[in-house]
Order: sequence, then C-alpha cells, then structure tokens
Amino acid sequence: MEPTPVGAGGTAERWGAEASRAFQHYLDRAAPHTARRWAGTLVAAAVYALRVYFVRGFYVVTYGLGIYLLNLLIGFLSPMVDPELEALDAGPGLPTRGSDEFKPFIRRLPEFKFWYAITKAFFIAFIMTFFSVFDVPVFWPILLCYWIVLFVLTMKRQIVHMIKYKYVPFSFGKQVRRKERPGCQCI
Repeated sequence: MEPTPVGAGGTAERWGAEASRAFQHYLDRAAPHTARRWAGTLVAAAVYALRVYFVRGFYVVTYGLGIYLLNLLIGFLSPMVDPELEALDAGPGLPTRGSDEFKPFIRRLPEFKFWYAITKAFFIAFIMTFFSVFDVPVFWPILLCYWIVLFVLTMKRQIVHMIKYKYVPFSFGKQVRRKERPGCQCI
C-alpha cells in the first residue's frame, strides 16, 4: 500500500473527499423528509425569483431554467419503460384489463433525483445572477410566450401518452382494495 502523498494535492483531495462524504450524509438524512425538502426548494425558488425581479434582468437564465425544469418534469411523469416501445417489441405492457398483471408505475426520474436536480438548478441559476455576462438583454415577454407554448405542447403530448397507455404517475397514500359486500352498491 502506498503512503498518502504529503502536500497540497493530498490535503485538497482528502478535504474534497470529506466534504463529499459529509454532503452525501446530509442528502441521505434529508431523503425521508419529502415535505421539508420541497419547502426548502420553494424557498430557493422564491429567493431566485425575488433576485431576478429586483435586478430586472437575467431573463435568458430564467428561460433556460424553465426549459430545464420542464425537461425534468417530463422525466418525472414518464414511466421507466416506455409502453410505446414495449408494444413495438411485443413484450409485456401496462395492464389494460382487470385480469392483466398489476405492474406498479416506476418513474424514469425518481422523486428524490427530481427534487435534487430542481434544487441544484435553482442554486446554479441564482449564482449565475451575480455575473453580468449572463445578463443578456432580451424582450422577456417573448421568452415567456415561447415557454408557455412549449409547456402547453409538451404537456399535451405527455397527457395524450398517459391516456393512450392508461397510466397515472401519481398515487396518494397506500392503495387499499375494498371488499364488496353482497347487495351493496359500492361506488
């Protein structure tokens, strides 16, 4: 086993590894606290929005952030295995009848990674607002219109895909199967 190098290189590497380990420790501890994590992200988004509002600039950065967030949202709403491609392979698809096998919805982008990517994007965009090179003068209403059109078209395509292959990317709480009683008209 080689001895650890002495000097600035070995110390910097050791500090970097310790910082990375500490950061991962805090990420792991934050994982079960979904509501708190998202509340923190909303605070980061509000701080970013206030910064852009008061500086009255960085609209291109905000547009890029919006496109990136839309891309993340599509990954979050999409299944891990695309039923369209599965249908082409003639493999098993999502269940279409009550007698079909139940397959749980597995996201292409899990919730934790979705949250982490969004939070990191807001922090990076916030840091970018301190460098004037990113403050490109543009007419921001045009960018907003482009983004809204892109959002509507993309979400329309995603919703049509969800309806066609009969999957819902959201579940609330534990799913409980109710037993039907004879003579009872359960809704």
